[in-house]
Amino acid sequence: MGNGTNTSAGLSYGVENSGILSADADAALVGSAQQGDLNAFETLVVKYQKRMLNIAFRMIGDYDEACEVVQDAFLSAHKNIRTFRGDSKFTTWLTTIILNLSRNRLKQVRARQSHEAYSLDEPIRTGEGEMTVDPPSKEPSTLDCLETRDIRAAVRNCIDALEPDFREVIVLRDLQEHSYDEIGAMLSVAAGTVKSRLFRARNAVKDCLKKTLGER
Repeated sequence: MGNGTNTSAGLSYGVENSGILSADADAALVGSAQQGDLNAFETLVVKYQKRMLNIAFRMIGDYDEACEVVQDAFLSAHKNIRTFRGDSKFTTWLTTIILNLSRNRLKQVRARQSHEAYSLDEPIRTGEGEMTVDPPSKEPSTLDCLETRDIRAAVRNCIDALEPDFREVIVLRDLQEHSYDEIGAMLSVAAGTVKSRLFRARNAVKDCLKKTLGER
């Protein structure tokens, strides 16, 4: 009697709390790391290093620089792990560190390149070398620009051209799929500010793509 209802409720509970289980696992690892357990912290590094590298790379646009930022971020996280009080998720705290270091590194990179004009056909550096981006054709009609790879490269370049405040919200929301509240916590701004920046960032990318790919 009532078994169907109970089963349904149990399934719903499991689905809704899958994220909670992950957060609980992180909380246990963080607690152990705060007690000096290096293995626990290494587990957190392995779990999140790819995600953090993705954020740093999309913020800076240079693979080697992004790797250094991620290394510095985890060193900083390890050094300050005891200050983490659990008011937010560990990933939120870690991403905040990544963003701060990426902003600083981006300023350094831009200072070194202050006399160099931004180029849409500048190669993208990866761990396996350089990938040359096909520049937009000067011909009035070109099918190559409609290829998926070319469009992705164009989107990447347009995101790179954004100012840091707008780049970080589009990376965190559209590419990392964080909630507005989470992004607001990371950037220390209201959720409304996040939405406003995201709206402007998306429009800027759209305008950039129109110029790069041309009107269809």
